Amino acid sequence: MITRDFVGLPSPPAGRAGAGGHPCQGVYHRPAGRRPRTAFIATHYNVDFSEHYLAEHLAARGYGFLGWNTRFRGDEAHFLLDHALADIGTGVRWLREEAGAERVVLLGNSGGGSLMAAYQSQAVEPNVTPVAGMRPVPAIEDLPAGDLFIALAAHSGRPEVLTAWMDPSVTDETDALSADPSLDPFDPGNGPPFDPEFQARYRAAQRARNERITDWVLARLDALEGTRARDALFTVHRTWADLRMIDPSIEPSDREPGRCYLGDPAKANYGVFGIGSLCTLRTWLSMWSLRTSQCAAAPHLARITVPSLVVHATADECVYDSDARAIFGALAARDKTLEFIKDSHYLPGSRPQAADLIDAWVRER
Repeated sequence: MITRDFVGLPSPPAGRAGAGGHPCQGVYHRPAGRRPRTAFIATHYNVDFSEHYLAEHLAARGYGFLGWNTRFRGDEAHFLLDHALADIGTGVRWLREEAGAERVVLLGNSGGGSLMAAYQSQAVEPNVTPVAGMRPVPAIEDLPAGDLFIALAAHSGRPEVLTAWMDPSVTDETDALSADPSLDPFDPGNGPPFDPEFQARYRAAQRARNERITDWVLARLDALEGTRARDALFTVHRTWADLRMIDPSIEPSDREPGRCYLGDPAKANYGVFGIGSLCTLRTWLSMWSLRTSQCAAAPHLARITVPSLVVHATADECVYDSDARAIFGALAARDKTLEFIKDSHYLPGSRPQAADLIDAWVRER
């Protein structure tokens, strides 16, 4: 049997909510009547991981599993990396001091891959700085490090993912329908299939769009200096347009063609649900900007030396083989392993297999 304990803790930067709720919340899964010596913690930038799909499977194999949420769960628009790392540290410390875990495994799943990499990176070699105009968070200067690191169906970082997915044909950031026909990925005249010249222009235009938004954000912050407002909300349209979502001949895999996480990319791209669709000026700089974000995985992976496992789902709709290999290559760990599972992003058909794989890898270490 599995015991599930609710865990609610104050956030180091934010304390406790006035209504009584704890900003940091999660569910600790463990074998009934036992205090596991090894425990996992999984956290995401935005998605609720309290009932993570591997929690029960790993608890059934004798581990503790804390599905943990920072105060930015469901509130991506206001995300700040240094604040989130402080909240994750609260969960890791709870595992060691209250749950009795002697060994902590950092599980970076999906977008959480780069987030948990940033956590371990900061814990072993402090490097994360506040976003422009924000005060330092003292709690991140003394984070308890993890003992093992796992990247599971993980993206290569928030600014990289947004840029790879964004539609560069947008000509007016205030108009969701504006489009440059020569870059429109859904114009049949451009493909699919998309020829190498179009792909090169498209990728360059995606990066250029990210940089234009960063220029605008920095100018807006300068304009707000001395006014009554310190920050502002804005929207980013059309972020489901990675050419690989549309053309399966680009980086072929076991994925279903013409699909993204929200189904048909054309419909999703012009819908209202998308990563980075709403954010503040400072959240853009903290999470999404290629120029200023510290949420890119590679620099943090280069500071991770603990044994590390990378697991790639070969039918993943939006994480590709190149992502997994880039993560594997960037890890500084001498003891690192790359494994593959034939399934889609959330492993709906292979969770026991994934749990067995992870269990065997952890026990060997």
